[in-house]
Amino acid sequence: MDRELPASLLMFIASRSAANRIFEALQQRGFDDVTIAQARLMMGVDPEGTRLSVLAARAQIAKQTATALVDKLERAGYVERVTDPTDGRARLVRMTSRAKEAIPHARAEEDRIEQEWRAHLGPKRMQQLRQALTDLRAITDPYQ
Repeated sequence: MDRELPASLLMFIASRSAANRIFEALQQRGFDDVTIAQARLMMGVDPEGTRLSVLAARAQIAKQTATALVDKLERAGYVERVTDPTDGRARLVRMTSRAKEAIPHARAEEDRIEQEWRAHLGPKRMQQLRQALTDLRAITDPYQ
C-alpha cells in the first residue's frame, strides 16, 4: 500500500527540482566550471561575506569539505577570501564579480519556475503555498 508522502519530502522534491533547473540554466549560460556541490555552498555566501564555518553549517557539510569546495571556487574565480573587518584574525568568503554575473541568470530561472508553478496551481493556491512556506520559516530557518 502506498503511503502519503510527508510534506517535508514533497518540499524537498520541489526544491531539488528547482535547484537542478537553476544549476542547468547557469551551465547553459557559460557558468559551467562549477559543480552542483560548489553552487550549493556558494548559495550560502552573504553579500558582505561569510565565515567558512558558517558556510559549512549552512550546507550541512564538514568544515574540511567546505574548505575544499571554497578552494576550488577560489581557483575558478567565483569567491575570494578577505579579512573579516570585525576580527582581523578571521577570514570571510566573499563572491567575486564573476559569481555576481551569474545572479541575474539564476533569478531569471527562478522567475520561470514560479510562473510555471503558478500556472499549474493557479494564482490563489500559489499564494497560499508561498504564505505557508513563509510562515514555516519562523520554525525552520535558523539563518533568517
